Amino acid sequence: MKQLNSLTPHKLLLSIKANKDASSIKTTSQINHSNNGSASIGEGNIVWHKCSVDKIDRQKLLHQRGCVIWITGLSGSGKSTLACALTRALHSRGNLTYVLDGDNVRHGLNSDLTFKPEDRAENIRRIGEVAKLFSDAGVICIASVISPYRKDRDACRSKLPDGDFIEVFMDMPLHVCETRDPKGLYKLARAGKIEGFTGVDDPYEAPLNSEIIIKMEGEVCSSPEVMAEKVISYLDAKGYLQA
Repeated sequence: MKQLNSLTPHKLLLSIKANKDASSIKTTSQINHSNNGSASIGEGNIVWHKCSVDKIDRQKLLHQRGCVIWITGLSGSGKSTLACALTRALHSRGNLTYVLDGDNVRHGLNSDLTFKPEDRAENIRRIGEVAKLFSDAGVICIASVISPYRKDRDACRSKLPDGDFIEVFMDMPLHVCETRDPKGLYKLARAGKIEGFTGVDDPYEAPLNSEIIIKMEGEVCSSPEVMAEKVISYLDAKGYLQA
């Protein structure tokens, strides 16, 4: 105590910081004694912490069942248009929704990813994980993403309970999507200014067993409201709009 009293305030702070750093280093070394046979963090000692409020409780609070509506299709097929119409229609009915738009997510969470195959897979994996969290919160999550590879979509499906992943396939012909070309991307891809563009020089693997398929009726495409109502009818029939 006499030694501490003899220190100036500045030296006292430095002494406390040094002791704190030493303690921190000691704790870290104790955790990571992998050479002595004990496991380091991440080697099987991370466990799920269960909370007393679960998905069922949250669903009762919201009077709905959480799920993921995964809208997939070519660029220009109408995914975002359907997502916006659907969230508006559900909102007007008193249902809580959230849209994960493929472009919007790349402005933040996935801004570090490119369009290389491995980054595309990681892009879908992250969106799938976030969608799963929304579903667990009791929210009706609407993911609007091209998600061209079947295995990536199936991986997202496998993370959710049976029935909670509702795949909506925007089955629009390539020539229709290319004619729309709202962002001018097809034109750039055809000119060779964009490489690996889905539908042009990179494949789109169409779903094999989608819960909902949106198609053109002859040469006419249904209005966003009609398409949204088709999805809502499915949700209602499966009991997702009440809990």
